[in-house]
Amino acid sequence: MTTDILALADRMWHGDVRTSDVHPVSHLGGLAEICDGVAFLPAFANVTAIRTDDGLVLVDTGSAFVARAIHGELRRWTAERLHTAIYSHGHIDHVFGVPVWAAEANERGWPAPVVVAHEAVSARFDRYRLTVGYNEIINQRQFGTARLRWPTEYRYPDRTYATQLALEVGGVPLELRHERGETDDHTVTWLPERRVLCCGDLFIWASPNAGNPQKVQRYPLEWAQALRRMIRLQADYLLPGHGLPVIGADRVAAALGDTAELLESLVEQTLAVMNAGGRLDDALHSVTVPRQLADRPYLQPVYDEPEFIVRTVWRRYGGWWDGNPATLKPAPERVLAAELAALAGGPRVLAARAVELAEHAQPAPSAGELGVAALPGGEEGLRVAGHLAELAWLAAPGDNEVAQARHRVYAIRADRATSTMSIGIYRWAAGESLAGPSGEQERSGGRDDDD
Repeated sequence: MTTDILALADRMWHGDVRTSDVHPVSHLGGLAEICDGVAFLPAFANVTAIRTDDGLVLVDTGSAFVARAIHGELRRWTAERLHTAIYSHGHIDHVFGVPVWAAEANERGWPAPVVVAHEAVSARFDRYRLTVGYNEIINQRQFGTARLRWPTEYRYPDRTYATQLALEVGGVPLELRHERGETDDHTVTWLPERRVLCCGDLFIWASPNAGNPQKVQRYPLEWAQALRRMIRLQADYLLPGHGLPVIGADRVAAALGDTAELLESLVEQTLAVMNAGGRLDDALHSVTVPRQLADRPYLQPVYDEPEFIVRTVWRRYGGWWDGNPATLKPAPERVLAAELAALAGGPRVLAARAVELAEHAQPAPSAGELGVAALPGGEEGLRVAGHLAELAWLAAPGDNEVAQARHRVYAIRADRATSTMSIGIYRWAAGESLAGPSGEQERSGGRDDDD
């Protein structure tokens, strides 16, 4: 297993294997011993295990779905008890493995494992309890599964810190530092003696998850600053929260530096539009990915997208209003849709034009052309098709012909999309179209028939 994981990581670095083929948010399984006493398990959310004289330290523990598989894999590597678990942040795919280890400790009469995290993790868990229904819906939609249930019980940390924390477990020193990036509760774990850096989701072998359209505020500029601080550590091993290890000081510096440069550029360009009095629409269609970064195999938009990061920057520094006076206090969507449909000659006219535009749109651009602006005409047509299909459906939600057209448009959009975020939303919309006016169906992420 070890050779396979590290060999695959090397092939991905060179672009011989694409992240669209080995997605960073997937479960590979297996275990790679990265260096003496440090193992890496590539799961839906990765787990790093560190041997010490007092037992194991885990950086992240996995999701509830794979916790037992991770435990079993580690048990083939070592029989040591779990001493300490460090949460890189509070997302549920990273923090639900502790109960498996705690149950084992109880059975064997071992001390219970200690959980360490940033102080904001507890507040996150509290917020999750307040928004169970919302989080269940959006994550079902994002990942396209109606079976996902949002948890209501969490393993809160036993020990928290604010800025930095020095730990020593069984003779192994660990340095923890709080950073803000994808979340406000991130912990970077540094093993100075072994030059191992566990960065959580601050690097994920993809364009940074800094713009997720259904989730809370991200922090792109602070994220870039965190990456610059990590570069100064001169790590030999970068173990991310998603995706495969990066081995070698030069590669680690390049991966972190390029990710920081991408974020800095998107922030700088968006702020330039804001400072010049532009609208959000101006930023969305003028901000571009730096050309020298567009082909990096570890910065492809397979999970999030640079365009969505522009919206995050706008929300972070400018609030929720997009600069269009009509959207400050908008008309109800269905009222506006009915008016425009009437002007166009009826909802079916809008729907037919939407399908025409979508079916004649050009395929998505290649990796080297991916960006936010400079969209080919066909891509613009695909976007317009989405607007027209939505207007038609809002104006006539019970019309089967309109519903079929909306389904067709969003199925095409899902097929052309590159990111998990876009694919999930478009497939959900395609499924919703066929559910009838009540919309009861798969609010959770219906997939079109070709999936």
